[in-house]
Amino acid sequence: MLTSGASGRVNALLSARAWSYLLTLVNAVLLIFLFPFTGGRRSVVTPPVSPEKNGKEERSGKGLAAVRVPTTIVPWKSASMEVAGRRAIAIRRVTQESNVDGQTLRDYAMFVTSRGDTLFTQMWTPVSNNVRGLIVLLHGLNEHSGRYCDFAKQLNVNGYKVYGMDWIGHGGSDGLHAYVHSLDYAVMDLKLFIGKVLAENPGLPCFCFGHSTGAAIILKTVLDPRIKTRVAGVVLTSPAVGVEPSHPILKVLAPICSVLLPTYQFSAANKQGTVVSRDPEALRTKYSDPLVYTGSIRVRTGYEILRIADYLQENLEKMTVPFLVLHGSADAMTEPGVSLKLYREASSADKSIKLFPGLLHDLLFEPEREEIMQGIIEWLNNRVQD
Repeated sequence: MLTSGASGRVNALLSARAWSYLLTLVNAVLLIFLFPFTGGRRSVVTPPVSPEKNGKEERSGKGLAAVRVPTTIVPWKSASMEVAGRRAIAIRRVTQESNVDGQTLRDYAMFVTSRGDTLFTQMWTPVSNNVRGLIVLLHGLNEHSGRYCDFAKQLNVNGYKVYGMDWIGHGGSDGLHAYVHSLDYAVMDLKLFIGKVLAENPGLPCFCFGHSTGAAIILKTVLDPRIKTRVAGVVLTSPAVGVEPSHPILKVLAPICSVLLPTYQFSAANKQGTVVSRDPEALRTKYSDPLVYTGSIRVRTGYEILRIADYLQENLEKMTVPFLVLHGSADAMTEPGVSLKLYREASSADKSIKLFPGLLHDLLFEPEREEIMQGIIEWLNNRVQD
């Protein structure tokens, strides 16, 4: 599915292909239970050997032959070459655009998480304007922070320094592309990243901007009492708070499948992507971007989105941070009605919502993007003292 944000809903549950997936799951369960009783000798699987090491070791007579393992069962941690490729693209884009227009200084840095994963981060700093506020930007599912470069530059013009973080499995960061073992990892990483940003810029107010699943990650982050006092406000576009599976039975199957087949992709949902913007050029640019994932949603990723959405809906009243939420009324990926629920139930004294009739999921890539950006900047300006 060509998707963004909290996209990738699993369709065609009762199709022949879906029944095939179910049989695969049943077979996996049977293998788990029957394996202890097979009585046969365990076969040893030799780990893959890199071409450089393989040639050297074979010449010395000490090496083991490399074993080709189907990519569908390779652990996500082993995808180092794929990560290196994505990271190289992300770095090249930043270095090529550093201070090109004379108004924005663009740079990047690597951020190591508490788990030891390396995340790609980037910064947009105003050159001529004094910095009066900070924005921590979080992209949606399947995309990356670099897609918001134009928005970041607009923020720079208004005196905001912008920090973008590619969360795990996305953009130039570690992890199998678009695979999310736990969105709690992303929440943990964001908390640490906010702390780093504040430490580098003492005395400046810090705001967060998040799109779709990125917005959901931000919402869960600012529910933490240790974080909400450090954030001046959040802006949320198309937040993934209202996300439902195509069939109720998926709520039952998702936890099981996410454990047994976490990186498995639902290809049945891949061909009929839901349009996320009414701008054809924006869609072309998005889906020709190698840092944007266009494959089928992975089982564990889908489960994690359902899980964080459920958690947030149960804790909306705990939201006390000032916020602005924006949603398109024609969004088919996340529910505009649940954004209204967030607005009504949140305990924040300072809260605003704007619904855009007929607009789709990727609000900052719709034809009305300039109007939307200016609305966000106006909201920020009203909460920053010059």
